[in-house]
Amino acid sequence: MSDRFDLDHFLSIPRIGGLALSPDGARIAITVATPAPDGRRMRTVLWAVDPAGHRAPRRLTHSAPGESSASFARDGSLLFTSARPDADRPPDDKPETEPNGLWCLPATGGEARLLVAPGGGVDAFRAAMAADVAVIRVPVHPGTTGLAEDAAREAARSKAGVSAQLYETYPIRFWDHYLGPREGHLLLLDLTDGDDGSVEGRPTPLDLTPHAGRSLDETDFDVTPDGSAVVTGWLRWPDLVVPVQDLVRIDVATRERRTLTTDGAWYHDPRISPDGRWVVAVRDDVPNPDTAFDSSLWLIDLDAETGRDLTPDLDLWPGEPRWTADSRRVVFTADQRGHHPVFEVLVETGEVTQLTTDGAWSDVAVTPDGTRCYAIRSSYAAPPEVMEVQLPGGPARVLGSPVPSVDELRLPGAPERIATTLADGTRIEGWLITPRGASADTPAPVVLWIHGGPLSSWNAWHWRWNPHLLVEQGYAVVLPDPGLSTGYGVDFVRRGWGRWGAEPYTDLMAVMDDVVARPEIDATRTAAMGGSFGGYMANWVAGHTDRFRAIVTHASLWDMRDFHGTTDWGSTMEAEFGDPYEHPERWDAASPSAHVAAIRTPMLVIHGELDHRVPVSEGLRLWTDLARHGVDARFLYFPDENHWILKPANARLWYETVLAFLDHHVLGRPWVKPALL
Repeated sequence: MSDRFDLDHFLSIPRIGGLALSPDGARIAITVATPAPDGRRMRTVLWAVDPAGHRAPRRLTHSAPGESSASFARDGSLLFTSARPDADRPPDDKPETEPNGLWCLPATGGEARLLVAPGGGVDAFRAAMAADVAVIRVPVHPGTTGLAEDAAREAARSKAGVSAQLYETYPIRFWDHYLGPREGHLLLLDLTDGDDGSVEGRPTPLDLTPHAGRSLDETDFDVTPDGSAVVTGWLRWPDLVVPVQDLVRIDVATRERRTLTTDGAWYHDPRISPDGRWVVAVRDDVPNPDTAFDSSLWLIDLDAETGRDLTPDLDLWPGEPRWTADSRRVVFTADQRGHHPVFEVLVETGEVTQLTTDGAWSDVAVTPDGTRCYAIRSSYAAPPEVMEVQLPGGPARVLGSPVPSVDELRLPGAPERIATTLADGTRIEGWLITPRGASADTPAPVVLWIHGGPLSSWNAWHWRWNPHLLVEQGYAVVLPDPGLSTGYGVDFVRRGWGRWGAEPYTDLMAVMDDVVARPEIDATRTAAMGGSFGGYMANWVAGHTDRFRAIVTHASLWDMRDFHGTTDWGSTMEAEFGDPYEHPERWDAASPSAHVAAIRTPMLVIHGELDHRVPVSEGLRLWTDLARHGVDARFLYFPDENHWILKPANARLWYETVLAFLDHHVLGRPWVKPALL
């Protein structure tokens, strides 16, 4: 492996995620992503990790399309999704593109078998813990009954050359794709091998939500241990524009749907207890332009259909709730002051205990006996790795994985936790990574990197925005958490709620004042950059200060009222800024575009054509406004990327262009355009 942390080194690091633990606690499966052989995409495959740490990790799947979403069935079989071709399909029945099917790799070994491959693909699934069934979410054409009729409808559209869609509800797209013409349905799938009369002996799924419409778009769901019921998020539109997400229970036998929540809050990530009595979910209460929402774990008794706040005194926002086998505890994660640790809460008392400290933890799985948990941890000191933790709150150790050790990675700088105290006593915290060797004699130029969200925090290793690639080139990188950031309590979020250009901006400038006062930092060579909300803030910075030599803005918001009408789900922004038709002044006051005449700093604008969250129109207008006002600017355009730059070759060009732009304006080097641009 290279001694330098360059792009070749960075792109070669295996990216792990999606940890799943077998029912007996004896096997761990993870997903591992690496560049495909042609270098044009990332390919995800499944690996096995020994929970005891005795055996080396080994690769389980090898198809060219790759595999993902690993989960274990009751009998220990490994379920996963893949677009690998169906070996049993007749040669004359080959589709234009393979759908994402649900596959099963038996616990006893052998070849994986295809369970179902609907034309619209399987986009999510949950297996029952005590029954041989799974629930899958599948896009199907409205009005069709069964997957065969859905396939016929799609074939008819394809034969006629029809791609048009008629929308009758809002929204019509999400992140990087248009919704429809298919609608998400939940289907019950029998996982047994018995002959039930279906084609080729494969089970015929039962549609549990034949009239769902758009209510299941991007929702989470779970199935009871005995497979008798499903609890899912259910979207509704009380005023036809601003949605509410309830929790509903669907009886498998009758397909009867009963609503479990009716208070107008947003419920997501439901998880049913192993004894089938409870469902726990994350509840985000109703926000408004005057105050930010709060979030908690909500516990619902499935028999009484009554609920209560499980974490009323927790001033953090919980996520990823998971039950212990005895149904007495719920483990969860939450942002906390630049980390993302694991916690547990006792169902009976609501007592919360922190189980881990440093790093960002995810994909937590507790062993059946409750003595250990396995999870994925990352930090700015190490990429994601598989961990074992002794409970409660015992020592943690790294298990084997395909990721190189930290020593082998040769990171160019060590992350340091920093804090700036404002005049009112508020602490603004963050991370600073300085190149090794930087000193008062050889101070390093510094880049302010602003996180997205804005309800987010710098606390985990990042594949899309990796500071070490800049540090390797000699830059110090500061990663602050300004107002609106999570992990510091709801009042810290409320400091910047609806005032993006106020406290978040002044927080960032205060942190920079502290950082550039350090002797190892060169206060005369500075830059700022960010993506999404970070791009918005980079644009705001450009219009309010000339202290930086260069600014990089990726997928950034420029004109807030225009953005409201073109983003995929602009109505949700009204909770923070109000109705733009009744209160346009709030939107106009928050628009960086109003300050274009003040911009003097050279800017690199980056945008992807397929971005629906921050549409490319924002980047185009920003670019036009900069050009019309004579700003030294460049526009890096990706016709095949969305909000994120995901393809390895494009990621390489992103970093090469950003570094060339910074080197030119911050270090005074000649402009050298990347060779492939």
